[in-house]
Amino acid sequence: MYLPEAFEYKMKTILGGEYDAYISCYDEPRYYGLRVNTKKITTEEFEKICPFEIKKIPWIENGYYYDGDKISPAKHPYYFAGLYYLQEPSAMTPANRLPVEPGDRVLDVCAAPGGKATELGAKLRGEGVLIANDISSSRAKGLLKNIEVFGIGNVLVLSEEPGKLTGYFKEYFDKILIDAPCSGEGMFRKDKKMVKAWEEHGPESFSKLQRSIIMQAADMLRPGGLLLYSTCTFDPLENEGTIGYLLDHHPEFEIEQILPYEGFDPGIPSAYENGRYAGLVDSVRIFPHKMRGEGHFITLLKKNGIKEEPSKAKAKRKGKKLPEELEQFVSMIDWSCIGGQFDSRRIDIHGERVYYMPEGLPDVSGIRFLRTGLLMGELKKNRFEPSQALAMCLDAGSYPNVVKIDVNDERIVRYLKGETIDVEDIVSPKAKGWYLFCVDKYPLGWGKLSNGQLKNKYLPGWRWQ
Repeated sequence: MYLPEAFEYKMKTILGGEYDAYISCYDEPRYYGLRVNTKKITTEEFEKICPFEIKKIPWIENGYYYDGDKISPAKHPYYFAGLYYLQEPSAMTPANRLPVEPGDRVLDVCAAPGGKATELGAKLRGEGVLIANDISSSRAKGLLKNIEVFGIGNVLVLSEEPGKLTGYFKEYFDKILIDAPCSGEGMFRKDKKMVKAWEEHGPESFSKLQRSIIMQAADMLRPGGLLLYSTCTFDPLENEGTIGYLLDHHPEFEIEQILPYEGFDPGIPSAYENGRYAGLVDSVRIFPHKMRGEGHFITLLKKNGIKEEPSKAKAKRKGKKLPEELEQFVSMIDWSCIGGQFDSRRIDIHGERVYYMPEGLPDVSGIRFLRTGLLMGELKKNRFEPSQALAMCLDAGSYPNVVKIDVNDERIVRYLKGETIDVEDIVSPKAKGWYLFCVDKYPLGWGKLSNGQLKNKYLPGWRWQ
């Protein structure tokens, strides 16, 4: 494989005697991975029902390898049910090593297409808030879909310059993840097109952007909070250099140790200002000749200072009587799967659309949104039509009217293609109204039942192609 001479020289400097082992890994096949959505299913349950062969990724507790040359997990109903996300194994590491807890306020700065954001949101388990941002509105649309498929409702999906967010979220977040735009050296083996892109836009151009992003994120992190910075490149300027630049300007930050794994390599303190920050050794470098995954770099930092506890006060919006049709539908749902007891003060109605907002948000007017909170559905002529996003947040036990069909039943794929489904063998012919359609016990979407026929309400843009 062709590699630029300047890149080869740099890697020889970084790896020394290991360089030949690194180069030889280019002749090995790439690795494919999937990450289980632990908000919907445990890894033990998934292993029992998984329809294809998988093998544990040893440093990711909910990560698995699969043979991407033989199978296509994206063409299985469990994928449409949001039970897993397809992700390169090393790329699972950043969100895995950021210790998010339910109730945290979390920011994913460069979130599309959602590989990190979906894991962060799953860790929150419906409590707190995930703010997922990507400057590209087209990429943010894919991000939104992946978040909704995963059943994450306590979310704001934005498409803004990170610098604009600092005025709204000053020292607001408990945890921040920056999977920074980078020169992509760690992906050369996986995607040969990255080499040409590297020659056109090398580490120097990305370094300036990375330093800007991390400085902006520093202002949005609360004292006591954690920031995880990651790239998929090997270049010290983009890695240790970015962290060193942050520490130069924000001495209140310190590098934290990351949960270790035998294949992790340490950071290189000497790569920045002759070793000014010895703590850089606690960064992690992932090399493809040492682990079954591509190249990555991660650093976990803590912001020291006096930590003010967030206000426990309820949102300022006053409780109000909801439209009767909405009130009736809401009363049918067990809200424990959406993060706790229902609170009418968190309902926002804009025109026909009904949203359930996360708690404790600042005034965010003026920000470019793709989604604010959970889109619950729409009010139309004295009736409420529930949304696809709401269906994905539920489970089979949280709504009384459910159609469960075995994964091997041909009606599952027919439903995913948008067809009307005959369910006379499952429900009473007298039954009618909104039903949650499930593959096994995992929701796929809604259907309107009448005379044993389920009129398909699966979102057209998500349908099986």
